Amino acid sequence: MTGYFTRERFGRPQFLAGMLLACFLAQTVWLVRMELRGGSEPEGPEALRIREGWKQWTGHGVAGAPFLESEASVDGAIFDHATPGVATRDGRNPDEARGGETSGGVTQGGRGSLERFDSEHSPLLYLTTAAPLLVWPERRLDGDSGGYWRWLPRLPFLACGVFLGASLWYVARRLCGNAGGFVALALYCFSPAMIQASAVWHTEPEIAAAWGAFGAVFTAIAVAHTLYAPREVVLWNWRRIVLLGTSLAIAVGAQFSMIVVMPVALGFLLYVAPVRRRAAVVIWMAACAVGFVLLFAAYFFRPHVFGGSMRAADFWGATWRAFVLPGVYRQVAAEIGGACPALVWALPVAVVCYCVWGRTRYFGNTAPLLVATLFLVLGMAHPHSGGAGFLLAALPFLFLFVSGVLADLMETRQRLLVTACVLGMLTAYAVFCLVSLARVPSG
Repeated sequence: MTGYFTRERFGRPQFLAGMLLACFLAQTVWLVRMELRGGSEPEGPEALRIREGWKQWTGHGVAGAPFLESEASVDGAIFDHATPGVATRDGRNPDEARGGETSGGVTQGGRGSLERFDSEHSPLLYLTTAAPLLVWPERRLDGDSGGYWRWLPRLPFLACGVFLGASLWYVARRLCGNAGGFVALALYCFSPAMIQASAVWHTEPEIAAAWGAFGAVFTAIAVAHTLYAPREVVLWNWRRIVLLGTSLAIAVGAQFSMIVVMPVALGFLLYVAPVRRRAAVVIWMAACAVGFVLLFAAYFFRPHVFGGSMRAADFWGATWRAFVLPGVYRQVAAEIGGACPALVWALPVAVVCYCVWGRTRYFGNTAPLLVATLFLVLGMAHPHSGGAGFLLAALPFLFLFVSGVLADLMETRQRLLVTACVLGMLTAYAVFCLVSLARVPSG
C-alpha cells in the first residue's frame, strides 16, 4: 500500500485537480437544487425515465422496449396508475390489471395504446435513473417528500460528470503535462454545457454517452501503446479490454448512434500499433464482445426483447441536407460558444497555431481534433436528440486539443505573456460562468 500512495499519484497536482472537480460538483448541485425548488414531482422526460426504469427493476417488462406511453401522460405523476404500459406504484402492470397479456416484456393489449420501442436509447439510461430510488422507502415516494428523493435520480449523472472531468484531466496531463491538464480541466469545470448535462437540467442525460465515447477512444489508444511490450498481448491486456468494452457499452447504450466510436477505436488501434495489427483486431473484437454482453445485460438477458429493440434502433439516422443550409453552421457555432464561452477566443487561436506551427501537429493534438471534428459533423447530420449528444461529446476533445496547443505555446520564449493571457482568459471565463449560474431562477 505504501508503494501505491506515492507523491506521483497523490501530490499537489492531484489535490488541485480535485479542488477543481469539487467546484464543478458544487455548481451542478446548485443547479439541481434550483430546479428542484420549483416543483415536488419530476415532469417530462425525467418522469418517463423514472417510470420506465422502475418498471424494469420491479420485473414488469424492459424499459423502453417497448413502452406504451402517450405524450399527454408524460407530465403526470411518476407512478400514475392510469399510465399504460408502465409499472404502477404497487408493482402491477396496468395492462395486466385490464386483462392484457404480456409476453417477453412486450405488452399486448390496452386498446388505443401504441406499442413502440425507444429507437435512440437502450434501457441503460432508464435503469440508471431509477436505480437510486430502490434504496428509498416505497411509502415515501410521493410529492410531499419529493424535495428529498428527487435528488436520487440525478446522482448517477452527477457522478458521470465528475468521472468525465477526472478522465479528461488524466489524459490531458499525460499528453500535455500539468499546464495542459489544468487548462483542459478548467475549461471543463466551468463549461455551462457540461454543468447542465451533469445536472440533467432541462436536458437529456447525454453526459453518459460523452463519458463512454471519451473513455472508448483513449482506452483504445492506451491499449494500442501496450502492444509494443514483449508480453502475451490478449491475456496481458484483459483489464483494458474490459475497460474498453465497458466504455463502448456505456456510449452505445446511452445513445445508439454512438456506435460510430467502435470503428473509431479500431482505427486508432491499427494506427498506433501498425506492427501488431492482428493483435489489435483481436483485442478490438474481444472488447466488442464484452460491450455486447454488457448491453445485453441492460435488457436483463431477454433475447426476444433485445432483438426487437435492435431492429427498431436508429444506429445511423443522419441526414446530409443540413450541410447546405448556412444557418446550421451559425447555429452549431453559437451552441459551441454557449457551451464554453472561452472557446470563442481559444479555439480559433488553437486552430491557427495548429495550421501554421508544425510543432503542434503531433498525435496528442491531432487525435482529439479529428474526433471532435467527426462528432461536430455528426451533430450537424443528426437534427434530433442524437445531434445534441454528439455536440456534447465533442467538447471534451475540443478542450483537450485547445489545452495541448496552449501548453505548447506556454513553452515558447513568450511563455510569460502566453501564460498571463491564458490565466486571464480562464479567470474571466470562470467568473462569467459563476455569475451566470447565480442568476439561474428556481424551477
